[in-house]
Amino acid sequence: MKARFITCLAATVLAILPLAGQADWPERPVTLVVPYSAGGPTDILARILAPYMSQTLGKSVVVESRPGAGGTRGPELVARARPDGYTFLIHHNGMATAPALYRKLRYDPLSDFEYIGLTVDMPMTIVARKDLPPNDVRELFAYLEKNGPQLNLAHVGPGSVSHLCSMVFRKALGIELNAVPFQGTGPAMVALEGGHVDLLCDQTTQTLSHAKAGKIKLYATTTKTRLPALPDTPTLQESGLKDFDVVVWHGVYAPKGTPAEALQKFNAALKAALKEPAVARRIADLGGQVVPESRQTPEALRSWLKSEMDRWTPLIRASGAYLD
Repeated sequence: MKARFITCLAATVLAILPLAGQADWPERPVTLVVPYSAGGPTDILARILAPYMSQTLGKSVVVESRPGAGGTRGPELVARARPDGYTFLIHHNGMATAPALYRKLRYDPLSDFEYIGLTVDMPMTIVARKDLPPNDVRELFAYLEKNGPQLNLAHVGPGSVSHLCSMVFRKALGIELNAVPFQGTGPAMVALEGGHVDLLCDQTTQTLSHAKAGKIKLYATTTKTRLPALPDTPTLQESGLKDFDVVVWHGVYAPKGTPAEALQKFNAALKAALKEPAVARRIADLGGQVVPESRQTPEALRSWLKSEMDRWTPLIRASGAYLD
């Protein structure tokens, strides 16, 4: 009887010990890696979410910018990080397009990460230098058809969502435009405002304030329906480009093997932040939208990532836009 009691007591203690370990996480600040420069769209989103996630976790969520290699350096660092629950990654569509773009990618988005959930959708816009002659998007199409090869369409670097948007835009129009890469949105916007390039496709996070200030001309959005923040701006779809739909989505990841309790708590903190009215207002001011709670799950992110890889890989390979 005594031996049986001791055995049961030992089993109970062993069952409790893992729970005690789970309750201790996090014991120190958690790092959220952004694979792009500070001040960029993904960095802005991370810094909006981080304070509210910190409140839920009881420890700071520190946003760390790790740019380089077209946005692939950050994911590689996270994939190789110690899976102890203190390193996470926030990334956009580039997570799905990198395998098709880079011949020597040093991580696999489908096998080297744990998934936390989707967060925010940010639309893209077609903007131009303020003195470009067309007055609306239909006039723009006619102007591009007549002058396409002489016009410069900027994008914010190979592999960026801006780059992908420019490829889809040119293909949808069937027009050749001179693609001009820049190392980030900042330099591209400076060139656009200075009249050194003619057009740019980039996120509302970066273009909205410049358009409202009259520094650039806004023609259309890349979404299926008009944006609440831009009710008078038509979409490319309604303007004649059938099925044109390019939205920047953002997901959160962790190194493969990260403890389940850390994944679950980080997901709970993410969901709590996305429910904050102040977060929703800030995202809306930038032209974006918090995704429904059903998409804020590991399963939804995993499924979405795979579907986006299936969508973009044929287009990228057909374009020959390979990078070393």
